[in-house]
Amino acid sequence: MLTLASKLKREDGVKGTRASSPATDSTRRVSIRDKLLVKEVAELEANLPGTCKVDFPDANKLHFFHLIVSPDEGYYQSGKFQFEIEVPESYNMVPPKVKCSTRIWHPNITETGDICLSLLREHSIDGTGWAPTRTLKDLLNFDDPLNIEAAEHHLRDKEDFRCKVEDYMKRYAR
Repeated sequence: MLTLASKLKREDGVKGTRASSPATDSTRRVSIRDKLLVKEVAELEANLPGTCKVDFPDANKLHFFHLIVSPDEGYYQSGKFQFEIEVPESYNMVPPKVKCSTRIWHPNITETGDICLSLLREHSIDGTGWAPTRTLKDLLNFDDPLNIEAAEHHLRDKEDFRCKVEDYMKRYAR
């Protein structure tokens, strides 16, 4: 992760010491997204609860990472859930793309990993969608129903819901 931050600092130093040519500028140009991510990822890692961990498959690509969540209470206690987060080039004007890669029985997450979180929407009627003032930290709030069957199951029979969650965790989240 710090590899990209170091690279950005080196490139800024190189630009300041050399006369720039069009070819060098275009190959050395660093996106606004990457500059924002250096700061935001450091802030995210500093503020993550002990039940969460960030993993970067490629230290030079801060725009793609995994968030591993291991809840220590509630229905999902002792499970281990991985989310893939991809930050598009037009970030922070558009939200990151988030997908749960661990199968889970959850009202806000489909069995294919799609996540319903109003703040991941570019536009929302209620004004809770993505805005350029939001940061990666804001992604840690999951309160928006998507899996209707799971939501209704939870309302109908909490104990049976708990059993189904535990079954999913035994099969997919260990």
